[in-house]
Amino acid sequence: MGDQSLWKYCTREHCRKLLTEFQLFGEMNWSKERQIACLYALSNHISDHYHTAVIPKQDGTCRKLCIPDTLLKLVQRNILHHILDGLTVSSYATAYRKGVTILNNVSCHTGQEKILKLDIHDFFGSIPFILVYQSVFHSDRFPPSVGTLLTHLCCYNGCLPQGAPASAAISNLVMKPFDEYMGNWCGERKITYTRYCDDMTFSGSFEAYKVKNKVRSFLKVIGFELNEKKTKLLLAGQRQAVTGIVVNEKPQVSKEYRKKLRQEVYYCLKFGAASHLEHMNHDESGSKEGAERYLQQMLGKINFVLQVNPQDEYFRAARERLRKNQNERVNR
Repeated sequence: MGDQSLWKYCTREHCRKLLTEFQLFGEMNWSKERQIACLYALSNHISDHYHTAVIPKQDGTCRKLCIPDTLLKLVQRNILHHILDGLTVSSYATAYRKGVTILNNVSCHTGQEKILKLDIHDFFGSIPFILVYQSVFHSDRFPPSVGTLLTHLCCYNGCLPQGAPASAAISNLVMKPFDEYMGNWCGERKITYTRYCDDMTFSGSFEAYKVKNKVRSFLKVIGFELNEKKTKLLLAGQRQAVTGIVVNEKPQVSKEYRKKLRQEVYYCLKFGAASHLEHMNHDESGSKEGAERYLQQMLGKINFVLQVNPQDEYFRAARERLRKNQNERVNR
């Protein structure tokens, strides 16, 4: 529990000064009064500053993102960099941390007897306003009025929006007690545990149902539930993949993924991104913006491969050629 008496002598003016010291509007040369008025206007009409986007996933389902407008995005990014970056998350959380890559999430699970993969149902949508306040902006750290305002600026429709700049870092802070508890519980049983956003991975020699029951019960206590459909138990004789990376012998992006990506790169470099999109009857064919987005997506896929295997000569060369093509398009 936070100590409310900590802020007993904190006046309204102190709170206003603290908010401006966070520099939530960056380098804008606004008066203190204008900054405060704008922050409260944003928090009081937060739904007016979001739009939704639906992104198709590889499994055929869709991911709904809630995207803040330019002004709110600026404020949230500064909350992230000026406030949240200074807070410590669990070492078991391997997503959305500076200096930590997806390779950190998989390398410790290499060559294991069993790998159990569990998923949290509706992860961001299950993090309500009150949990964001209690876990991140509580009176242990901020005057109650300041913490409440910051929570309003980071939430949408009463929960944490997926797609907003600060949400990922906040989710790690919310999950810190769970991560520490599960990490210690697993450590006592020589089980390796990591969490990459809503994907939890356990590896070693263990009885899978005991781990799953422990996870389910603790998640329930803090307001989450397992996505039972995404539970997977992978044995040593099977292909063991963690967050898209095969870990049976050494971390490696699957052959199928690399083969398909090579084909995309080949056709894109030979015919151009726009022509390739038209040939595939892609939804974004026929527009310059669509071709640029496609190039950016391919570069993202290549960077994913190179994160796992930085010495892959083919994809290193492909990245340079695609970047050159991208620069040439921009300079036309």
